[in-house]
Amino acid sequence: MKAAFHTLGCKVNQYDTEAMLESFERAGYEIVPFSEEADVYLINTCTVTGTGDQKSLKLMRRVAREHPSAGIIAAGCLAQREAQALLQMDNVRLVIGVQRRGEVVSLYEQALSSGQPINAVAPLKGASFESLFVTRHEGKTRATMKIQEGCDRNCAYCIIPSVRGPIRSRPIEDALAEARRLADHGVPEIVLTGIHLTSYGRDLGRQEYPGQMLATLLEGIDDLDGVCRIRMGSLEPSVLSEKFMQRAAKLDKFAHQMHVALQSGSEGVLRRMGRSYTAAGYARHIDILRQFWPEAAVSTDMIAGFPGETREEFDETIAFVRKIGFSHLHVFPYSQREGTRAAEMPGQLLMNEKRARAQELICVSDEMKREYVARFDG
Repeated sequence: MKAAFHTLGCKVNQYDTEAMLESFERAGYEIVPFSEEADVYLINTCTVTGTGDQKSLKLMRRVAREHPSAGIIAAGCLAQREAQALLQMDNVRLVIGVQRRGEVVSLYEQALSSGQPINAVAPLKGASFESLFVTRHEGKTRATMKIQEGCDRNCAYCIIPSVRGPIRSRPIEDALAEARRLADHGVPEIVLTGIHLTSYGRDLGRQEYPGQMLATLLEGIDDLDGVCRIRMGSLEPSVLSEKFMQRAAKLDKFAHQMHVALQSGSEGVLRRMGRSYTAAGYARHIDILRQFWPEAAVSTDMIAGFPGETREEFDETIAFVRKIGFSHLHVFPYSQREGTRAAEMPGQLLMNEKRARAQELICVSDEMKREYVARFDG
């Protein structure tokens, strides 16, 4: 039996796909590229934007059309959100959502033997962290390692808390055991990731400051033989306190690079978004980071054209990102998601305006990237 896998969306999804791929491999399936003929195709879906929905559905339809005898497994965020609709699609044998992924092989084989598709989407209320198992990241010297799941921030534009559930953290010893396995399998670089990495450890016990348990985990990984470099996924600025950075700066293997979520440089837009920081507060935390790592690469995410964003507010954002001097911006035009507060807000911008503003930010990003790289000439 042959199995093929495709991931849409974030690094957390990439990790989850790798864990499910290895489950099929251990069960005796031959893993083949997604472009080849297989008996089962697993698609790990994304629903963070409307584009994610469309890409996920389009890919599932294409697989059913091109491989009519194969079974399809729909996993991930769109599967969690639209399980019943996906079950009605051609060739879908299993819908698994964002839990029970460790059971994916047995659930799929149960669906085949019964001749009936299975909806294995579990309720998120009261969910605990699902410890999956990976030993590598296919074809790469860098492995993503998930240490956190879920989010409770409920930002106005974001659908993710409703499809990923409450925050839950991987116990430190469990995470260290996986880091050791990865190092033993010859993976020299580990990237810690999660849905809301800033929340890591909040559910495990009292922390004196944000990021305290995250720093403890980083120190443990830094001590492991075979690990040469450590990075982290997206953080919020509150983690970058003096206490956290004092500990981070002592680590030999922690790359001097941070991805620190921003979304907008306008105070008014940040308030409407429901973000947990102000632009001024964000700048203070970046100053702390650079006190310890003066040459650090700092990247971020930006949303262009949030509802009600005036030209003046957008200009504030342009000025703010130039002031910070990012090494790179990940830019997205605002995507209206049904079920979020922002979808009902007045002042929805036309798509062409959102795209124009996104392109303007991308041009600024290119300039800042060139300026950052130029500092290391020679």
